[in-house]
Amino acid sequence: MSKTIVITGSTDGIGKVAAIQLAKKGHKVYLHGRNKKKLTAVISEIKELSKNENVKGFVADFSDLDEVSLMGEQIKNEIPKIDVLINNAGIFKSKTATNKNGLDTRIVVNYLAPYMLTNAILPNIKKSKEARIVNLSSAAQSPVSDDVVFGKTRLSENESYAQSKLALTMWSFNLAKKEPAITVIAVNPGSLLNTKMANEAYGQHWAPAEKGSNLLVDLAISEMYKNDSGKYFNNDMGQDRGVFAPAHTDAYDQDKIRQLIGITNEILGNLVS
Repeated sequence: MSKTIVITGSTDGIGKVAAIQLAKKGHKVYLHGRNKKKLTAVISEIKELSKNENVKGFVADFSDLDEVSLMGEQIKNEIPKIDVLINNAGIFKSKTATNKNGLDTRIVVNYLAPYMLTNAILPNIKKSKEARIVNLSSAAQSPVSDDVVFGKTRLSENESYAQSKLALTMWSFNLAKKEPAITVIAVNPGSLLNTKMANEAYGQHWAPAEKGSNLLVDLAISEMYKNDSGKYFNNDMGQDRGVFAPAHTDAYDQDKIRQLIGITNEILGNLVS
């Protein structure tokens, strides 16, 4: 059965490869990118490769939460029912350390933006009988500092990235509890895959992008994972395919999760007001 799937950060890397694979399987795929010209070109490319005309897209710079909010409204209005949301958009290196609100760019793009977008379109996701949300975490996870989330303290790229990914994982587990009808899975798609982000950050890669994209496709549509909500999948472990494994211990600390969610809502509430 054809599903309606939204993939953020899908003009490059494993997001794009997963979009191609899902379009080839006949699903209705909505891409996202921050550059309109590039997004249009990728949509055309995927339509041609997949022979599937049901490929569309949205433009938003995820470092700008106003644009994220606008994209959320567009999705709510244009896609009545969403079966799968893959929060794939992420950033490691950035030209600017902070966004226009003075918040750390990695915290914004990797955590606050998917949090905001997901909550904006949650009513549309709930309309699916087999809804799934796949959040792209990382092997890099580090305890989240309130001051870093608030933008009061500046850290290295590595550290703020690791904190952003643990924040995303903590929220994923919280969302899985709040929305038991939705399968929510956090995933490390694999370290140093052959993607633009990894090559820019480290100048090397260890595995092909397909290692991550194949997993995303399975987590999105395979019946195998429909009862695995609230778990963390580590694609660096196991043999041919990764396994569900423990995330950072803070991801299971309910007090720390409540504190993080409270801070997150405060930040986003202040931006809206």
